[in-house]
Amino acid sequence: MWALRRLPKPLKDTRISIEASYAASAQLQTSSYFIEETGTAFGSCQTISDKGLSLLRFYHSRHASTNSPDRRCGLSSQAGAESSEEEDDFEDGFSELETPANAETKGDHIVKDETEDGLDSDKELSGDIEETASNELELLETETDVRDKKSSFRRTTSELFKAIISAPGISIYKALDKWVEEGNSISRTEVSSAMLNLRKRRMYGRALQLSEWLEVKKQLDFVERDYASRVDLIAKVHGLQKAEDYIQAIPKSSRGEVIYRTLLANCVTSNHLKKAEEVFNKMKDLEFPITAFACNQLLLLYKRLDKKKIADVLLLMEKENVKPSPFTYRVLIDTKGLCNDTSGMDQIVETMKAEGVQPDIHTLSILAKHYASAGLAEKAEEVLKALEGDDIKQNRRGCRFLLPLYAELGKVDEVERIWKVCESKPFFEEYLAAIEAWGKLGQIEKSEAVFDRLLATSKKLPAKYYTKLLKVYSDHKMLQKGKDLVKQMADNGCQIGPLTWDALVKLYVEAGEVEKADSVLQKACQKKEIKPLFTSFMVVMEQYAKRGDIHNTEKMFHRMRQAGYVARVRQFQSLVEAYINAKAPAYGIRERMKADNIFPNRYLGAQLAQVDAFRRTSVSDLLE
Repeated sequence: MWALRRLPKPLKDTRISIEASYAASAQLQTSSYFIEETGTAFGSCQTISDKGLSLLRFYHSRHASTNSPDRRCGLSSQAGAESSEEEDDFEDGFSELETPANAETKGDHIVKDETEDGLDSDKELSGDIEETASNELELLETETDVRDKKSSFRRTTSELFKAIISAPGISIYKALDKWVEEGNSISRTEVSSAMLNLRKRRMYGRALQLSEWLEVKKQLDFVERDYASRVDLIAKVHGLQKAEDYIQAIPKSSRGEVIYRTLLANCVTSNHLKKAEEVFNKMKDLEFPITAFACNQLLLLYKRLDKKKIADVLLLMEKENVKPSPFTYRVLIDTKGLCNDTSGMDQIVETMKAEGVQPDIHTLSILAKHYASAGLAEKAEEVLKALEGDDIKQNRRGCRFLLPLYAELGKVDEVERIWKVCESKPFFEEYLAAIEAWGKLGQIEKSEAVFDRLLATSKKLPAKYYTKLLKVYSDHKMLQKGKDLVKQMADNGCQIGPLTWDALVKLYVEAGEVEKADSVLQKACQKKEIKPLFTSFMVVMEQYAKRGDIHNTEKMFHRMRQAGYVARVRQFQSLVEAYINAKAPAYGIRERMKADNIFPNRYLGAQLAQVDAFRRTSVSDLLE
């Protein structure tokens, strides 16, 4: 089925190796299975071949020896592997949904090559699956269980949840004690409902306190899923290391595969390449079965950080006879789309159908997005018609995808038509899609009208609904309207978080007020609860770099480190650009990269040559 190359060694010997050495040259070797790098500045995206007998076929590198006695399946973080990386939007990132957030943790990432932010693409992928509300359940339970419980939670309101969110101060323990003293009973359904709602609102600290209280007070008999939920919450609140430490305290009888796949999912959420590979190896050492979930986590991580390793994961899946899930195909299609390889996308879809898996609404939306981005309007429209189905009124789930995608194609009439289907009683996601769509079409008044109608539906909307309109203002450089909207958010009691900061920072940058954007970001950094997005820092840093402002570019680089973001190639590219534009040598820049375990891609290598204070030129040779 897979038509991938065979390995000479049994898979029980296969490990994800963590090897790192520094290579200063811009021309790096590459990992075992890949297509040769093209001449683009940001490296090759041609990991996934267009030619395959079944799912994919990978070309072998010219330097990899097939008869080496020590050769293994290389899901390795080798110095020789170039890669590309995108930053995710701030999503919840825990679940079968397999779409992590852009929360970084400190660690030894080995990141060499990057494309654009990747926000739109990864956000599309994350939006494909039912979002944050059911994240915990989707990871820990079967699809049927999830559907039944989600339906149950919609019908009932958790009184326990109300008691938790009404608790004053940081601690909720007294509120929980009081709730029990008043004669309320604790049932698993009540707890699950409360947890679900806390996660939906990103109230991870309170969810963790609830979990701790339940165990200390012995209100529930903890099973593996309860421990896994705790691992996830600890990782979100206190970081991966604390989550790992907690795993050692879990009874051995409950320390199963679900525990470790939860940790793996959080490593991927954190874009922590080394730690994710270590956890995957640990699962193999413990002889847990290799599942599509675990492999999909790696695929998603490598899609961001090292596309060439996707081949190795697929080879491992072939050897272990792990059947690709729809999400597997979706990641591969999205990876091809990010590389503007539409013919490759088509081939994967053909293979998907041949395996009896029909593209669902989420897959179709990804295809349409990439066709539109590639300028293939007719193919995009064809896919959108398939997504729409015979009767869009009976297929309302597609409206939230169709609105922004038709707007991407500039189809005003189609956006109007789809919105009329929703207009009588829109879902929240349809409101957001309409705000975005009208914004893309430049019809700001219609975006505002949809937002005003959305605002009238609830006394207190979450910040993400405001952020959608704020992004529209940012895209159209409407600074004053953006300021007024943020003030409205504050007046309405919205919690201002990373998404709002990001939109506000970009709003100021688009308006040419970089120093004000810097000030907003600095104030956001002072809030210890949660850090700004990676892209918020980068958009300011890149503006300073364009000016040749070395001092402020270095300052942003330092702030990112203080916020907990490890160094990446993109940061060094901006940093070196500042030195280039200032016409100043960058002393010690290679040593700094080496210390951060960063390997230059072709583009960065060319930049480094320009700021090398000791480089030899034809003029310097004459003057000696």
